[in-house]
Amino acid sequence: MDFLTELKNRAALVDRALAQYMPPADAYPPLIHRAMRYSLFAGGKRLRPVLALAAAEAAGRNPEPVMPAACALELIHTYSLVHDDLPAMDNDDLRRGKPTNHRVFGEAAAILAGDALLTLAFGWLAGCAGSLPAERVARVIAEVAEAAGSAGLIGGQAVDTLSSSAEMDEKTLEYIHRHKTGALFRAAVRTGAILSGADEARLASLTAYAENLGLAFQITDDILDESGDPARMGKTAGSDQKNKKATYPALFGLERAAEKARRAADASVAALENFGAEAAFLRQLAQFVTGRDH
Repeated sequence: MDFLTELKNRAALVDRALAQYMPPADAYPPLIHRAMRYSLFAGGKRLRPVLALAAAEAAGRNPEPVMPAACALELIHTYSLVHDDLPAMDNDDLRRGKPTNHRVFGEAAAILAGDALLTLAFGWLAGCAGSLPAERVARVIAEVAEAAGSAGLIGGQAVDTLSSSAEMDEKTLEYIHRHKTGALFRAAVRTGAILSGADEARLASLTAYAENLGLAFQITDDILDESGDPARMGKTAGSDQKNKKATYPALFGLERAAEKARRAADASVAALENFGAEAAFLRQLAQFVTGRDH
């Protein structure tokens, strides 16, 4: 089976679990549940939950008990996209080929939908204590909260939003990428590994893998925003330029930015040198990240 087929199969497992866990669209009040489900089921590669499940495999465990936590990470990712698209942030009209949440449901409902997705995620994480050791679950909740907050995703978003392109240098840009995107990649991998009982040495290797993978992913996103096909990406190209954001292509040009992405992907693979076949999917994923077209 080729990698893309395997990735789609794993994403389909996540989709089925999300459909099982989510409140139905007609649950009262229906507007908020429709808005939540609209963005959650609008497509996407499900990379964060897939990473959590793959990390559990790399730790030598059955990933099935990790599924609720993996899905919680997708809720957090989706909430961040809903809020990122708002007029006060990036003011985007399209996401994954569909009108953005606030364009369909209005700004107030979009804000509330994002808030509800984030809150629900922590309920799903806490629910893992019914089938996994409570001390592991508590550790994961603390780490995911940090990754989603001002020390992680929100911190990266704040620097991205509030810094002018004239103030931006490579150090600041790397901070944005490692926090706005990388923090949730790191949390996803560590969630799967911690819940599966990985020892500290393996956890450190998986963490290094995730940190480099997140950087490679976001640099590639920067490149695609400038040079990608909007029909393939499902969103308007050039939004970074429109919003006058500093990016790796803007600072270094497309060729050097692509080289930095490849180096980060190679570093993520190198971090797994002490793993065998149990980490094969993670290695393939690192190569996929820099070669994708959307």
